[in-house]
Amino acid sequence: MSMVTWKLLGEKMPRTDAEWREEFDRYQQFPEFKLKNQDITLQEFKLIWYMEYGHRMWGRAIGAFYAIPAAYFWSKGYFNKAMKMRVLAFGALIGAQGLMGWYMVKSGLEDRFHQESDVPRVSQYRLASHLGFAFVLYSLFLWSALDKLLPAQKLIGQIPAATFRFKRWAHATKAAVFFTALSGAFVAGLDAGLIYNSFPKMADRWIPSDILALSPTLRNFTENPTTVQFDHRVLGTATLTLITGMFLISRRRMLPPRAYKAATAVAAMGWMQVALGITTLLTYVPVPLAASHQSGSLILLSLAIWLTHEMKLVKRLPK
Repeated sequence: MSMVTWKLLGEKMPRTDAEWREEFDRYQQFPEFKLKNQDITLQEFKLIWYMEYGHRMWGRAIGAFYAIPAAYFWSKGYFNKAMKMRVLAFGALIGAQGLMGWYMVKSGLEDRFHQESDVPRVSQYRLASHLGFAFVLYSLFLWSALDKLLPAQKLIGQIPAATFRFKRWAHATKAAVFFTALSGAFVAGLDAGLIYNSFPKMADRWIPSDILALSPTLRNFTENPTTVQFDHRVLGTATLTLITGMFLISRRRMLPPRAYKAATAVAAMGWMQVALGITTLLTYVPVPLAASHQSGSLILLSLAIWLTHEMKLVKRLPK
């Protein structure tokens, strides 16, 4: 939240000491400085400003990297009607993701933090939405890329009913990975990884005593750090169980050739991701491990998408 303004085409980078001081003065008017970073120096401010500036400009670069080739290929007539619809949808989603990013940051700049015990942070709801948008956009791009670069293989002959059931299991696994990753955004948004740093129990209890401390009850699932961490643990464990079952069953099913490799990759990454998550929790969430855990969720989702893409041509013949 070091950058307290947002412009569609990008903010001007401060060049002189006077411009940096002006930017720093603007930052000092908002809750993060007043309640958390009162001792921050100008040099320290520059570091966090550059981090946010880099993130924003990288996002704009992605938009340009997408829009310029898309406009060129469209003008050359390379897209059929279906691909034109995809191109428009992807472009709209890129724009919406940028707007959601500012909407998220803006929630941390609002005048809703008043006590010294308050921790200025962005809304966990908006953070989860921003992450969800990013994952959906990435998933659509990956699926489209696989269509063009690694087309799904067909199964020859009569396809057993068990293969169709496995396809549904693969899609369920993909959905579970997505929602588990999304729940991680609530963990990050509430700093829920900084409490109950033990595993498998939480402070020597399977179910912590403050899991329903807020009222009404439903608030706990998105606003109570204890409940949010508990839910992420349960979702992670359930997803790993689903992945493991999917892998074991894949060994005994007739699948497209590459689907076996994809199922193995999902299983290996699933166990690695859970181990990384537990390590992150037990070590009190160091930033490199936390970033690796978040990256791991994207890799796992990518492999799950690959698996379901390999099952794409497994279809029942019309009767």
